[in-house]
Amino acid sequence: MTTQTEIINLEDLVPTNHLYRKFTKLIDLDKITNKHLTTIAGNSNYKGYGINTLFKTLLLQHLEDISDRALERFLQENTAAKWFCNFALSDKTPTYSIFSKMRTKIGTHLLSKIFNEVKNILKSKGYLNEVFTFIDASHLVAKANLWQERDLAIANKLEKLNNTTLPKVAYDQQAKFGAKGKNKFWYGFKKHISVDMQSGLINKVALTPANITDAKGLKHVLPGSGAIYADKGYCDKQTHIDAKRKGCNLKAILKNNMKNKNKGRDSFITKMRSPYERVFSQTNHRTRYRGVAKNQFAMFMESLAFNLKRMVILNEEYGF
Repeated sequence: MTTQTEIINLEDLVPTNHLYRKFTKLIDLDKITNKHLTTIAGNSNYKGYGINTLFKTLLLQHLEDISDRALERFLQENTAAKWFCNFALSDKTPTYSIFSKMRTKIGTHLLSKIFNEVKNILKSKGYLNEVFTFIDASHLVAKANLWQERDLAIANKLEKLNNTTLPKVAYDQQAKFGAKGKNKFWYGFKKHISVDMQSGLINKVALTPANITDAKGLKHVLPGSGAIYADKGYCDKQTHIDAKRKGCNLKAILKNNMKNKNKGRDSFITKMRSPYERVFSQTNHRTRYRGVAKNQFAMFMESLAFNLKRMVILNEEYGF
């Protein structure tokens, strides 16, 4: 019996219309990561893998919304994932422990530079224009070890848990109690986001402890110019001043007890905001990690993944 050997090319195993191929045609991620990440490891190599490759594995995790362990297996079994991350078909892919080390190595500061460079490329290609911007904040529930925290509270003789006593016993010491209205409370963080209303692309994203109000978080996601459409959480006088300083015109829904309340105007703002509220209300409201920095990293990655997917849709539907 003779054995026949067949040469297989990974390039031929990935369909020409695969989503990952569409990403690479629209934006050169390797060029961007080469610019910002080669300084963090000698000879552009970390743990035996290229920096560009490891960055793409972290991006792939958020494109597919999977855990570190699931990502390890996904890279082993999926040929399109290997192709996207610059692996050869027979290359050994990273173990899950490398992903967390790489996140720490890159850090939020460098990732923010990558996110902003991608955003600037989108602007130059006409995807983003910052004429009309949707701004909102949503809750993120932090990881907790409730039984352990309860036992610590009892041991420390704490009668109640609040944002002052919480750090003494909390699993995530940077998380806080937050409230929205009179009936909605959570323990964790708050995600602040601005979205370009022409394209639906995320312009800026920021993470704060849950006790930071929407209005105080606005400064982190203000666009460079244009009109901002916001809800009642942004209608105070100081928020309008902050927006004006940045060159923005804040159009926020007013509370019912305000003198200048105009139901027709507010109804118009609500209709303008509703398509974006529906989309972002469906996002995950639980954190992946502990602390502001790690979860901010995750927010940048999620937003980058969202923008790549949205960019493909815009290109196919409107020919950007």
